[in-house]
Parts: sequence; structure tokens; C-alpha cells
Amino acid sequence: MNVLIEERSSLDKESILKLVHESLNNFPQLEGLEFLEKTSRIISTFPENKDWKNLFNQLILEALSRLSEVEPDWTFIAAELLTKQLQQEVCNNRKVQTPYTGLYSLLQDLTKLDIYDSKLLNSYSISEIDELESYLVPERDKLFTYIGLKTLADRYLTRDHHKNLFELPQERFMIIAMTLMQKEEINRMEHVKEAYWAMSNLYMTVATPTFANAGKTYGQLSSCFIDTVDDSLQGIYDSNTDIANLSKSGGGIGVYLGKIRSRGSDIRGFQNVSSGVIPWMKQLNNTAVSVDQLGQRKGAISVYLDVWHKDIFSFLDSKLNNGDERLRTHDLFTGVCIPDLFMEKVENREDWYLFDPHQVRKVMGFCLEDYFDEKHGSGNFRNKYEACVANPELSKERVPAIEIMKSIMKSQLETGSPFMFYRDEVNRMNPNHHKGMIYCTNLCTEIVQNMSATTTKTQYVEDGSIITVKTPGDFVVCNLSSINLAQTIKNKVLKRLIHIQVRMLDNVIDLNQIPVLQAKITNEKYRAIGLGTFGWHHLLATEGMKWESKEAVNYADNLYEKIAYYTIEASAELAKEKGTYPAFEGSDWQTGEYFTKRNYDSSSNLEWQKLKRKVATSGIRNAYLMAVAPNATTSIIAGSTASIDPIFRKVYSEEKKDYKIPVTAPDLNSETTWFYKSAYHIDQHWSIAQNAARQKHIDQAVSFNLYVSNTIKAKALLDLHIDAWKQGLKTTYYVRSTSTEVEECESCAS
Repeated sequence: MNVLIEERSSLDKESILKLVHESLNNFPQLEGLEFLEKTSRIISTFPENKDWKNLFNQLILEALSRLSEVEPDWTFIAAELLTKQLQQEVCNNRKVQTPYTGLYSLLQDLTKLDIYDSKLLNSYSISEIDELESYLVPERDKLFTYIGLKTLADRYLTRDHHKNLFELPQERFMIIAMTLMQKEEINRMEHVKEAYWAMSNLYMTVATPTFANAGKTYGQLSSCFIDTVDDSLQGIYDSNTDIANLSKSGGGIGVYLGKIRSRGSDIRGFQNVSSGVIPWMKQLNNTAVSVDQLGQRKGAISVYLDVWHKDIFSFLDSKLNNGDERLRTHDLFTGVCIPDLFMEKVENREDWYLFDPHQVRKVMGFCLEDYFDEKHGSGNFRNKYEACVANPELSKERVPAIEIMKSIMKSQLETGSPFMFYRDEVNRMNPNHHKGMIYCTNLCTEIVQNMSATTTKTQYVEDGSIITVKTPGDFVVCNLSSINLAQTIKNKVLKRLIHIQVRMLDNVIDLNQIPVLQAKITNEKYRAIGLGTFGWHHLLATEGMKWESKEAVNYADNLYEKIAYYTIEASAELAKEKGTYPAFEGSDWQTGEYFTKRNYDSSSNLEWQKLKRKVATSGIRNAYLMAVAPNATTSIIAGSTASIDPIFRKVYSEEKKDYKIPVTAPDLNSETTWFYKSAYHIDQHWSIAQNAARQKHIDQAVSFNLYVSNTIKAKALLDLHIDAWKQGLKTTYYVRSTSTEVEECESCAS
């Protein structure tokens, strides 16, 4: 029943009390008598000349005060009250009597205000929009927890320029669906309805930029980008401009600095004049602070450097809280690019050599970062590295490998980073190695795609205009969405969901207006997407599985193999309909090596064999397919647990800038409570084993955190890193210690 309170001085208190009764009747397991008595007193004594919002806020706080591990469902009572408050607000602002009516008028009004893009009205007829309005299911608002609905309302629902709310949750889902499917030529309305079905049932979430910006005149839809900075003044400043433009549009950026010459290197033959990477990091740090993401948060930029670069020690110190502030970049995130050989040297307590990449190019005639070990224990990288060590003309520094590792771990325990990027494993498993090299990952460590620097070829004047000609590099773009595992597995809709998800993600590529042209070219060349997951701990709890068990490891192996199969199948079917990505010829997809490397094409595995033949024959739509992002924010909206992480606590307070809200683990009850073990009490080697099983089936990577005590011994942390490397993890994200607070990147929050 949609009870709305008219905006007048005399509130219809009886209707509000009736609403409270109806909400409570949906949860007979709650001890509600005292709540009813208390809310009756609040309603009856509420001053008639007060704003109705204040009344709803009091009722919501009363419900939340009762939320506990024993009675977690009070969150849904609070959510129902918030739903009515939002509906009342929207109806007042739109001058309508009933919520979820007037979708066409909403589109008209916000298009006139230049908030919605006119393409929606131009793409859909009035009758189609009316049909889609009739397909809205307001009852699905009841799926939200309070914190989920509050987060959605504060961050994603559309408001006018004066912050007045105009959009309700089901309308936001429908606008996203209409936006992503607007160019479909066959069965477009069915595709819109399928996308709405997937989102409104909370079976999936789209990434934050898509969630917030779909249908709007501003912002873009992709989550993260990765740039390779050329070792030239023009390249460095051009990259900074590109990064600023992307940050302005709401993107997180990973930046590979490994090609930039080190401190003390020569410039145009003049010796010992280069200042190294730190000054350019300071410049990026200023960009991160000064060019924020649509006014919502400061820019999010990570920088990566090879562990053999001469500036590695100053790089690792750049986020520390002590030392020379002129050498600190506190607003950047850091990551280290690590070859197998370095980890071997660490394990064997051997020496490691540091080089200047500029001098390596000059003396050796090659770039060391352009090689990787094709097999464990052998390959081109170690051969090139040993050649550099042996060359007497090459300046080098010798240090114990373990000393670099100590600096890495010290920074991790103090700041949470650097992130770890295991470059050999990444490149060995790269399905598109025929077209390039992967130097680093993105800010959230889940994206691994071909990269190269953009260079300026020439500049000249023609007809009074300055013409700049550039050779575009591979400027990585990631387009993300995530499966709500617990909800999807429970309702047995995995295949249906993934097929519509892949189509939605693929359409982002054609719709996106990326302000950096080489990123647009790369996006169209590879058509890369990143289908991920969240709610892993939620799923284990509802399935009755202990985190620290072989059962959970095997479950991860089997489930993510199934996800991989459906994702590849969906992209292959899309290729038959719309064509393959331009760089398909010669890829591991085309040759079948993708399936061989992962042991999918054994003689007993007939389904995988069949899919391998289908891909080789018909192609595949997307060069890169799967990536598990952090998705902390949108998993809250969907009422589940973040990414593949364990929970911190069963009951906690979600603290944002303006509020503090009690939250419990999802589906918490007498049966699931035993399976919700805190992240800081879990043996992290079990988490690594789970992620290794998962990583086998994901062509890109996983945002994988390590949770440790602040009293952890150095050897224990080192053992975790060595275990992660040996088990084939491509990346690790934060080292989250009990005394370290880390800043989340929300661009990848899919």
C-alpha cells in the first residue's frame, strides 16, 4: 500500500501509524510491541508545524536502535520507512500523487534541465516508455536493507541542480537499462526488461560510474583506466593532462612509471641531471587533490614501478608518515611490479640489481620491462636481466633482495600499500599477448590488459591552426559489473544473468564518451569488460561452509569455472550477432591456447571442448572478460558482503561523512552466525588458496586483500606474499592491518 502524507501543516498521523503497523506485520519474528508503543507516542506528540521528514527520521532511528545480532531484520523496517520518506519527497518534487508514475514526464523534465541526456527521449517512443513504466516493480524496494537504500539514495538517485530528489530506486534501474540498451537493433525492449530484471532483483550491480551517470549529460560510464607514461617531457605532461580529464569525469587511474629514467640519469647526454620519478609523482599527487571526481571525492590515482628500477626505495617511502615531506605523495596509491626472479632471490636471500631504464635502452638496445618469463624458472626476462647484470658499461646498484622486500612490507603495515603485481604470471596468462605487454594493473588491482605509451610524432601549423600528430598507445579502459553471488545462486539464475550482463557491459563500450582519445581507440580495439562477483562470504554462510576449509576452496574452483564458462559462452554468442573484437586474430582465444593453458580442453571435458571450437570458429566479442573488483559500496546497496572478502564483524557501524548506521552481516541468523568469522581471525593462507582456485578461471585478476594483525611478524607476512606468488595469484591489493585505515577507491565499486 502506498501511503503518502500530503505536505501540509496537519499531518495524517493515523496513516503514518498504519504504515508502521503494516511494516511490522511483515516481520512477525521481531519483538514489536514496545516499538509500536514508542512510535505511537512519537507520532501522536509530533508538532503539527514540523517537517514530515523529521518525523520519519525519528521513526527510522527508533527502528535502527533495536537492530542487533539477535534481531537483524529491524534494518528492513527502517528501510520501509525510508522508502516511504523518499517516495513522499519525490512526489512532492514532481507534483504527482502516486510514486512510480509519470516516467515519461520525468524524462521530459530532467532533459529540459540538462540532467538527463536527450538521447533517451529520442531513442524511445512514448508508448515504449509507458510500457517500461508498467514493467516497474515497486515491491522490489523491499529487498533493500536500510544502509543499502540510504547509500543508494544519497549517492546514486538523480537530483536536480538544487539537490532535490527526482528519482526512485526502480526508476534508476530502468534508466540504466534503457541507456545501456538504447542502440540494440533486435528485441530491444526485451533486452531493456532483462537488464531491469537483473538489477532490480539485486542479482547484480553495475559499477559506480555507470550506476551514477547512466542517462545523464555528464560523466562517463567506465570505472578505471591505466596509462603508460612515456619517458619524455611531452609524454609526462600529456599524461598528466589525460589523467586530469579522466579524474574530472569520475574515473580511477593506474599509472605505469617504469619507463621514466631514474634519479641521476642523463638528459640529452648531460650526466646526473634527472630528478627521477618522485617529482612527477608529486605532480600527479597535486592532480589527484585538485581535480576531484565530479565534486564527490578527490581523484584516485595509483602509480606503479618495477622492483628493479633505481628509484624503488624512494618510491616505497613515498607514502610513509615520516621523513622529508618534499619526497612524500600521501594522496597517491602505490604498487610494485614484481617478476618471478625477484621472489626467488628474496626466498634464497640473494642479491638484486637496480637499473636506470633509460640507460638500459641506450646501452642494451632493449627495454627490460618488455620481457617476461614464459615459464616458471626460465624465460626471456631473466635472460635479459642477467645480460644487464653482466654488462660492465651499465650502471647498477646491488642490494639484498630481502631489503627491498622489507621496505615493501614496512610500507604495507604503515599505509596498506604498495599493491603487488606479479608481472610474469599476468603476461603468461594474457590471452592477447600477440598484441602487446602488460606492465601493471589498475588502482584496484583487478584489471590486466595490454598497455603502451602514447607518443607525440610531430606538431605543425596549418591554416592558422596548430596540428599535433600522436601515435596512440594502448590506454586501458575497464568496464565493470558484478554478480551478487548469494542472491543469484539461491534463485538459480546464473546463466540467464551472465548473458544479459555481458551484453550490458559490451554496450558500455559503444555508448561511452571518454575524454581521452587513445582510451577510446583502445576500448574499441579490445572491447574489454570485467564481469566480477561480490557476496562470497555471504554465499559461504548461507551454504553452511567454513571459510577455512578445503570444501570452500573446491567450491570456489567449481563456481568460478562455471562463471567463466557462461561468460565466455555469452561473449561468443554476442560475437555471432555483432562481430568479434578487432584484435581477435592470433589471440589465445582464436588459437585455442586460452583453453589449453587452463586445462579446459581435456578429453573428458566435452562442454569446454565444444565451447573452444565455437570460439575458434565464430570468434569472441570481448578480448578480456572477467575481473573481480572491490565493490564495497554497491555490495552494500545489494545487501551483501564485499567482493571475495570476509567480513570484519557480524555487527558494526557504517560511518560516512554525515552519518553512522548500525549494520549486521547479511542473512544473519542462528544457522549462519557460525560461518561469519572475522577477517582478522582467519588464517590468510586459506584465503590465498581460495583465491588461487578462483584466479585459474579469471582471465584478468582479483582485488584480493590480506588481513593481518598489526603485531604480525615480518616472516609471517613474507610467508603470505611467497604463498600468494607460488599459488599463481596475479595481484594482491591492500595489506589491511588492524591498526591501518585505508582509503577505498569507489570507481571500481561494481
